[in-house]
Amino acid sequence: MLYRREGFPGEDELVLCTVTKVLPHVVFVNIDEYDKGGLVHISEIAPGRIRNIREYVELGKKIVCKVLRVDEQKGHIDLSLRRVSEIERKKKLEEIKQEQKAEKIVEMVAQQSKRKVNEVYETLTSKVFERYPFVHLFFREVASGQVQASQFIADNELAQIFQGVISDRFKPAKVSIKGTFSIKSFAPNGVAVVKSAFEAGQKKAKKTAVISLVYIGGGKYKIVVEAENYKDAEQTLKAVEDCVTTSILEQNGEVQFVREESA
Repeated sequence: MLYRREGFPGEDELVLCTVTKVLPHVVFVNIDEYDKGGLVHISEIAPGRIRNIREYVELGKKIVCKVLRVDEQKGHIDLSLRRVSEIERKKKLEEIKQEQKAEKIVEMVAQQSKRKVNEVYETLTSKVFERYPFVHLFFREVASGQVQASQFIADNELAQIFQGVISDRFKPAKVSIKGTFSIKSFAPNGVAVVKSAFEAGQKKAKKTAVISLVYIGGGKYKIVVEAENYKDAEQTLKAVEDCVTTSILEQNGEVQFVREESA
C-alpha cells in the first residue's frame, strides 16, 4: 500500500500488522501503516492457556492488533491480538480494503496523466490528509458531490482527472449486520403494536442505513441493516432494538433479540 502515517500509533488504536517472526512466547510484527516494529506477548494472543502459539499466528500473516503501550524513546510498541473484537477487526479490514480501492483510483489517474504513481499520490494527499485520515473518505465525499476534487488538489489537470475517475469508478462498499427479534404481544391490536414499534425504530436510522425486515413466522422477524460503514449500521440496529424492546414491553409483551454472527 501507498498509505503511511507519520510518528507513532496512539494507545488503543487499531493497526494492521504483518507477522515477521514467531517465537515460543512472543510474536514480532511490522505495523504496516506506520512501518514500525511491534510485539505481541503470548498473553495477548488469545484468552486462556496457549499450548502452541503457531496455532494462532504464522509468518507473513496479516493481523489486526490493538496498541497497548508506546515508548517512543525506546521505539517499543506493545500490541494485543486478543483484545480486538470481531466487530473491530472487520471494521479495520473494511477500512483497509476501501483504502486499497482508493489507491487503485490513484493508479488510474497516474496512467491517464502519464505521471508516476508516487508523484500523483503525494500531490493528492498533501492537502487531503490535513482534513481526512484516509484517501477513501475524501473520495467518498467527492463521489457524493459534497466536495469537489479541485478544492483539495491544486494541480488543475490532476483535479479534473480525479473528479472524473472518482465519479465513474468509486462506489463505497456496503456493510450489513443481521439479527432476529422474537416477539409476543398480548395486546388486542398486537400486529399494529409490533408494526408501530419497528416504524419508530426506522425513524431513528442513520441516513446512510437501509433497513430490511422480514416476518419468518412464529412471532419472529429477521432484520438486516445495510450501511456504508459499521458505525452507522451498529447505531441504527441499536436504535431499532431499543425502540422495539421499549414499545413491546410497554404493552406487556415479550421481546428477545439475537444478533446473527457475521460470516
